[in-house]
Amino acid sequence: ISYSTVCYGSGEVVSSGEEAGACRIVSTNEGGTVFSFDSSNIEKVKEPKWANYILGVVAQYTADLKQGELLSFDLAITGDVPLGSGLSSSASLEVSVARFLECILGDDTAFSSVWKWNEVDRKKAIERALRCRKAENIYADSPCGIMDQYVSSAGKKGCALMIDCRSLDYQEVRMGENSTEENKETPAVVVCNSNVSHSIASGEYPIRVAQCQNATSVLQSSVAINDSTTIESLRDATIEHLAQCQNQMDDITYKRAKHVITENDRVTQAVTALQVGDWKKMGVLMNASHESLRDNFEVSCKEIDVLVELAKSYGDGVYGSRITGGGFGGCTVTLLRQKDVDGLIRHLKEGYKEKLGLDCSCFVTDAGDGSRVIQL
Repeated sequence: ISYSTVCYGSGEVVSSGEEAGACRIVSTNEGGTVFSFDSSNIEKVKEPKWANYILGVVAQYTADLKQGELLSFDLAITGDVPLGSGLSSSASLEVSVARFLECILGDDTAFSSVWKWNEVDRKKAIERALRCRKAENIYADSPCGIMDQYVSSAGKKGCALMIDCRSLDYQEVRMGENSTEENKETPAVVVCNSNVSHSIASGEYPIRVAQCQNATSVLQSSVAINDSTTIESLRDATIEHLAQCQNQMDDITYKRAKHVITENDRVTQAVTALQVGDWKKMGVLMNASHESLRDNFEVSCKEIDVLVELAKSYGDGVYGSRITGGGFGGCTVTLLRQKDVDGLIRHLKEGYKEKLGLDCSCFVTDAGDGSRVIQL
């Protein structure tokens, strides 16, 4: 989304010594209290929790330093990415800090622990995302995947990203790149924050991972008997493969696998729909995705379902709507005609209040650039 986290500061690479690795960070979103740490001894802290996201990123870049070198910096952070709403505010923070550190290290040092020469920006964006995910996994104790950090690192204005989680490569998908005259008008994207977050969410992610791994194991053992297909993960399976193994899985495992397999198919269809500007087709895919996330992957909730149904009931101007983020609350994303934006937002706010007695917040956005350095 075209919202940002901004890091501003100064720093340098210093020789080790007493207080050589002194670092200070402050965030306008966290009350403005300065947090200090020593980059020679980076450990998780109980409070403030937000500092762990930064500590984790700094730890990932220390391997690029020569023996006896340390990072020392002062860093101020601000931003307008909504916090705790499933819109990747943590990934935005991590990737912004990563770019700041790369500026301190310089082109010859950043990523030197991975490559022996400077690589193209595309490969740097991928490595940056991997480091930031590792930072969140270890320092924030969040078993997240790669998507949030990836799009924050490699996003490009006007484009969606199709990420291959096996090769870790990506494809920029420019919206309406090959659209016909009929579909020439680029649609609007409205994000609606339910302003609810259910505590169950934090523990459900690893459960879904385990369920998908269980389904993969069943498919691997069963399909190999009847088919030459090699199934390394659910992306290799078809819905026909799943049907063959349904009686060997419990209902929940089957539903989890069904979501992943059909969602992968929807993603490949979405690439074509976005490129040719087939917004109606894209809307159908979004609606189907939400239904599967609700019924098969079971990560939606009443508040989100109400918002999706309200969007779909608005009229022909809405192409499609679905949950976004980790689930169990957070936000919906709706694709619609530009001229219907104001009417839809009113419809969502009034309907949400009427049905649930709650307030939602909405904003219009588009596909913005990923991390970048701004010269002042």
